[in-house]
Amino acid sequence: MNKNILLMADVVSNEKGVDKDIIFDALEAALASATKEQHGDESDIRVAIDRETGEYESFRRWTVLEDDSEDFEFPERQIKLTYAEKEHPGIQVGAVIEKKIASVDFGRIGAQRAKQVIVQKVREAERAQVVEAYKDRVGELLTGLIKRLERGAVIVDLGGNAEAIVPREHLIPREPARPGDRIRGFLYEVSPQVRGPQLFLSRTLPQFLMELFKIEVPEIAQGLIELKGAARDPGLRAKIAVQAKDKRIDPVGACVGMRGSRVQSVSNELAGERVDIVPWDENPAQFVINAMAPAEVENVVIDEDSHAMSIGVVEDKLAQAIGRGGQNVRLASELTGWVINVMTTSDLESKKDEENRGILEMFMGELDVDAEVASVLVDEGFTTLEEVAYVPTEELLQIEEFDEAIVEELRSRAQDVLLTKAIAKAERAADVAPAEDLLAVEGMSEELAYALAAAGVVTAENLADLATDELLELAELDETSAQNLIMAARQKVYA
Repeated sequence: MNKNILLMADVVSNEKGVDKDIIFDALEAALASATKEQHGDESDIRVAIDRETGEYESFRRWTVLEDDSEDFEFPERQIKLTYAEKEHPGIQVGAVIEKKIASVDFGRIGAQRAKQVIVQKVREAERAQVVEAYKDRVGELLTGLIKRLERGAVIVDLGGNAEAIVPREHLIPREPARPGDRIRGFLYEVSPQVRGPQLFLSRTLPQFLMELFKIEVPEIAQGLIELKGAARDPGLRAKIAVQAKDKRIDPVGACVGMRGSRVQSVSNELAGERVDIVPWDENPAQFVINAMAPAEVENVVIDEDSHAMSIGVVEDKLAQAIGRGGQNVRLASELTGWVINVMTTSDLESKKDEENRGILEMFMGELDVDAEVASVLVDEGFTTLEEVAYVPTEELLQIEEFDEAIVEELRSRAQDVLLTKAIAKAERAADVAPAEDLLAVEGMSEELAYALAAAGVVTAENLADLATDELLELAELDETSAQNLIMAARQKVYA
C-alpha cells in the first residue's frame, strides 16, 4: 500500500506538472480527514508521509492554553497548562502536544474524498503557477483561442493550463467572437482568484493600440520612433501621437507604411477602427492643432489656469472639427490632456475681444491709466497685475511705446495695488471669514464672499435665506446676478 502512495504521487505530479510535495500534502490532508472520523471532527489530526518510503504516521494534537483562558472551548484539541505539565514538565503556553495514534489504512479512505482533495490541491497549485508565470508580463500582448463565451465575456485558452478573460467592457463593440477563434489582448491585470480566470485581457485600452504599433512598426521597436500616447473610441476611431528621435525619419509615414499597409494591419486587428496618426509637438498649442486633424485650426486661445484651449475653425468645417457625437474633439482632448473648446473663428474672435475688453478695463481701473496704455499691455499679452508687477524690467522696456519712466511707474502702481489687496484680504480674514460652502456657491467671488461675511452672511444657508432686494443692499450687484447667486445657494443647501 505504501508503494501505491508513491506511485500516485509520481503519476499525478507528472501528468499535471505539479511538485510532488503538493501531492503528498493533499494525501496527508485526505488521511487526516479520514482519521478525524474515528476521533471526532473537532479533534486536531496530523499525518506525516515519508517521501522516500511512503510510510506514514498519524498524530493527535492539543494546543496548550492558560488555565483561566477564555479561549478554552474545545477539549478535543485544547489542553490547560496544569494538565499538560503533568506529562510534559516545563511546557509553555502555546506549545502543541502530539500523541501518536493508529493510522487509517490508505485503502479504506473513500476514493472520492481522496480524489477531491488531490484535485483541489492540484488546481490550487496550477493556479499559483499561472500567476507566477504571468505576474511579470503585465503590459504584454497575449494570443490564445476562444474557449467559451460567459455572460458576455470571452474566456481565452492561452495553453499550459492558463486561461484569461476578456471582460465584456474590454471587448470591441459589435466584434464577432466565436469559440475556436484566435484572439489577441493586452494583459492589464494578474489577480489571484479562488475560482475563474486570473489573467485579465483588454482589447479596448489605448495601450492595446500602442502595443500593436510596436509589432507592426520596426522603427518603434528600434527606439527610432516613440509613442507618446493614444486615445480610442473602440471599434470606431483612435488617435495615436508619435515622435521621431531621428529628424531624418518621418514618424507618420513610418507608422502608415507603404500604401498604408502598417496602419491597415492595426486597423484590421481592431475590427476596422480608423486610426489617426498625430505628430507629437512639445508646443502644446501645435500638438492640439495636430491632434484636431483632419480639421484645420485657424487660431488658438490658451487658458493656462484652467488648462484649456479654445480653437477656432471656419464655419463650414465646424462639424468636421467636432466630429460625430463630439468624437474628434473628445479624442483630441484625451490625447493631449487639454480641455478643448471648438467654435467658429468669428465666435472665437468675439470671445477673445470680450476677454480683452475685460482685461483692458481692469488695467485702466486698477493702474489708473488711459485706454492707450492699457491697450498696449493687452496687445503685448499681459493679462494680470502680477505680470505687470513682477515681469523683468527688460521685457517691459522692449515694448516700443514704453520708456524707462513709464515702465517703473507701471510696475510701482501694480505692486501697490497688489499690496493693498493683500492687506485688505488679511484684514478680512482677521475679522469674519466666509464659510467654505459660501465660497463654493456658483458665481461667488472671494472678494464678494468676504464682503457678505462682514455683513453677517457667513454661510450658503445665510445667503439662501435672503431676498433679492436684501442682497442688493449688501453688495454691489445687478438684480440678475443677485437672483442667480441666491438660487445657486438654495440649490446647494436644499438640493
